[in-house]
Amino acid sequence: MGRGRFVWVWAAIWLVYLGEPLRDAWRSDDAWARDLGLATVALFGVVFVIFFVIMRKARFTGQPIPLVARWAIPGVLLALTIGVAPAVGESALGMLTYVAVTGFFTLPMRPALVLAAVLAATPIVLPHFVGGWEPQYGLAFSIFLASFAVWGVVQLITRNAQLTAAREEIARLAVADERNRLARDLHDLLGHSLTVVAVKAELAGRLVKLAPERAEEEIADVERLARQSLRDVRAAVAGYAEASLAAELAGAQAALTAAGIEADLPDDVESVPADRRPLFGWVVREGVTNVVRHSGAKRCRIRIVPSEVEITDDGHGPSEGAAGRGLAGLRERAEAAGGSLTIGHAPDQGFTLRVRVP
Repeated sequence: MGRGRFVWVWAAIWLVYLGEPLRDAWRSDDAWARDLGLATVALFGVVFVIFFVIMRKARFTGQPIPLVARWAIPGVLLALTIGVAPAVGESALGMLTYVAVTGFFTLPMRPALVLAAVLAATPIVLPHFVGGWEPQYGLAFSIFLASFAVWGVVQLITRNAQLTAAREEIARLAVADERNRLARDLHDLLGHSLTVVAVKAELAGRLVKLAPERAEEEIADVERLARQSLRDVRAAVAGYAEASLAAELAGAQAALTAAGIEADLPDDVESVPADRRPLFGWVVREGVTNVVRHSGAKRCRIRIVPSEVEITDDGHGPSEGAAGRGLAGLRERAEAAGGSLTIGHAPDQGFTLRVRVP
């Protein structure tokens, strides 16, 4: 949040290249030209900085910039460049670099490329039609080079956004798959038993008056089946809880591999007490989810001993907001089991999540 408040400073640094038109405006002998030049160049700088602030906010909030605004921002900068030219002369052409850069951030790729090509040609072509101006091949190359660099940055941002979305989808699917597995197991377990219970209950209802003794037998069978089904459900849930650590490790392996993250996982968890496996399973699930979603890591290591589970990656860890939402529930689970949760930077590089139960 603190860095977000000062993003305008980073954008303002690039305004140093407006020094030449400001100098020419200041040196103008005509008061109107000086005032017009200084005011227009200053307004140009303000619009450019506001553009960067808007772009950063849109990127981190996920709110798209309206199409009209996307075209208006480079349009306003271009209009200010044209408007200041009579006051500062040929040095106004240097401001076209800002227009080209802005176009790549706001416009669709094809219009941005066309705009950059036109702006790069302007310092070469326009001086042939304006007396006293000389073709600026160096400036044309600078506009081309800046446009190429920003095009690369835009492509990188787009690919990172797509990768982040893919990782989040992988993590979501891994969790959904595990839930579906449990639902499928319960369905297979209870489907037959409940069907038999319903049939026998219906039969007992019909035999109550016709054959009371037979009805009692059927009701006894219903009771027996119901109790057996209850025991089976409890056993299945208990088995799921006890085996959840192994299942979560298997899911973690699949999620990390699908996300392109090298996984270093334990082969055996039998040394972990049964009453700690559910908690450790939750740690693995939440920790790996954060690694896949937020860390940008290339490698993830999970270490499990009877009293502790530790997840370490070589990324940058979850953001403050993601950590607050995702780890709060895990901390409550750890404290409820008499343990503690710690997070922080890894000794070498990356992020560490650790839960310890004495």
